[in-house]
Amino acid sequence: MRRRELIAGIGSLGIVGGASAVAIGGVPSFGGTEDADPVEPQTVETIAAPGSEAGEVRVPASDQPTFIDFFATWCPPCSKQMPDLIEAHERVGDDVLFMSVTNENVGGSVTKEEVVDWWEEHDGNWTLGIDPIRDLSAQYSIEGLPYAVAIDADGRVQWTDKGQKSADEFVDGIERAIEN
Repeated sequence: MRRRELIAGIGSLGIVGGASAVAIGGVPSFGGTEDADPVEPQTVETIAAPGSEAGEVRVPASDQPTFIDFFATWCPPCSKQMPDLIEAHERVGDDVLFMSVTNENVGGSVTKEEVVDWWEEHDGNWTLGIDPIRDLSAQYSIEGLPYAVAIDADGRVQWTDKGQKSADEFVDGIERAIEN
């Protein structure tokens, strides 16, 4: 009898643990999403900063894959992964629209100048966008920061991941979007 109770207890722990992992981290993604519907393009405001001009950009780009790094200036992992983003950007070059987007309340709790100061301090040198009312974040179901999204030229999400990533992880995700 005790062996059955032990096996049942271990099985229950596995089920509860698995359910907790899904509740905290979401359902894991294994591979691309080639059959996914294209996402609706949005216009994102961009900020004048190193590598970025003030204006607007269409996301996802209509003619090339798009990579978006969602970040916040108050996010320590966002700061720590900037060297890896710099390396990934250097490795993929102009093959994709490479951008970072903050969904902080720019113009409210954070000024554009503060975002630019953070950007310069962390050596950002690509398109910098803002998403103050979080429309873009909602479209990609952002589940915390930092969060990365790679979208193919047809507008289909091919890779998403949250948390601090290495340059190799970024490039692998971006290559999924380039290959499709």
